Amino acid sequence: MYVSHLSLADFRSYERAEVPLDPGVTAFVGPNGQGKTNLVEAVGYLATLGSHRVSSDAPLVRMGAARAVVRAAVTQDGRQQLVELELNPGKANRARLNRSSQVRPRDVLGVLRSVLFAPEDLALVKGDPDQRRRFLDELITARAPRLAGVRGDYDRVLKQRNTLLKTAAMARRHGGRQGAPPGRSSGADLSTLDVWDQHLARAGAELLAQRLELIAVLQPLVDKAYEQLAPGGGPAAFEYRSPAGGRFAEARTREEFAGLLLAAMADARKQEIERGVTLVGPHRDDLVLKLGELPAKGYASHGESWSFALALRLASYDLLRGEGGGEPVLVLDDVFAELDVRRRERLAELVAPGEQVLVTAAVAEDVPGALAGTRFTVADGRVERT
Repeated sequence: MYVSHLSLADFRSYERAEVPLDPGVTAFVGPNGQGKTNLVEAVGYLATLGSHRVSSDAPLVRMGAARAVVRAAVTQDGRQQLVELELNPGKANRARLNRSSQVRPRDVLGVLRSVLFAPEDLALVKGDPDQRRRFLDELITARAPRLAGVRGDYDRVLKQRNTLLKTAAMARRHGGRQGAPPGRSSGADLSTLDVWDQHLARAGAELLAQRLELIAVLQPLVDKAYEQLAPGGGPAAFEYRSPAGGRFAEARTREEFAGLLLAAMADARKQEIERGVTLVGPHRDDLVLKLGELPAKGYASHGESWSFALALRLASYDLLRGEGGGEPVLVLDDVFAELDVRRRERLAELVAPGEQVLVTAAVAEDVPGALAGTRFTVADGRVERT
């Protein structure tokens, strides 16, 4: 799988950009702030419906423009598809496939698959749990695009349930009858909470099961990638943790996961009503990364943290290309300047055989010799092949 042409309209700093691409390695080289990352960010957006830099679409639209369009011709096994996304901040985004078919944005997931590594990925090791949850959920969606709908359902139900709990908490703080049983506070009717519990448990069980299945297959790949990047520095491992404790360890079916989530919500209900927020579910879980017996967060050195973050992405890449559906496009955004010489050369050797590898660098010297290929210069809003 590779992108043979990338087209942008009013995306980030580009009023217009037309970039023909080849299989193999392509490097975008130019000073910082000239738009290199904007190009690979667009590729990542087409693959995931999200940016690795911002959480909303508004910053992706060029200042003064009403919307942005990202379009790519994607070639796989000799067949080409044209995928297009129109970003409309404050409104629904639109998608088209092969020009004539208007579809939902999530219906284009899987046409292009990519794995992107960027400096922001250091937060996978050093950052908050939401960074690691997003890593897991984007990867399970890349493996099975239908799960984008499950994630959307979970987020929608969670929002509704939190609204109900918040209303109940406010009612208790402002005039609730002392001694009223939980769920019967003045000004808040929690009679529908059981219904929302069922919906949340159903969607949450699917997410939870998919995360645990993913971790099982990803673990040996992460350890292998870490050993390749930093020989003798591991083992690199992880552990899934939930506020619900270890009660999920023996669950095997979606029904068992749902039942355990319902039980955990029942146990936490009093606290949830007091605090006005959902305290149990996949949105509260974490993936604890470990080097040897110690958690990587707080104990790993800067170099070890970089190696672990890289290992997570390389393992994702190996997993996706080993499961069929086309080898994903690998994107390395301004990575090499952050690495010492040894890690830089090891990484280049590992990724060089990829079907398509997109690299950004501030100076040509940052791109290792093993990644010789097509070069573009990016400066003053222009992207020119050199």
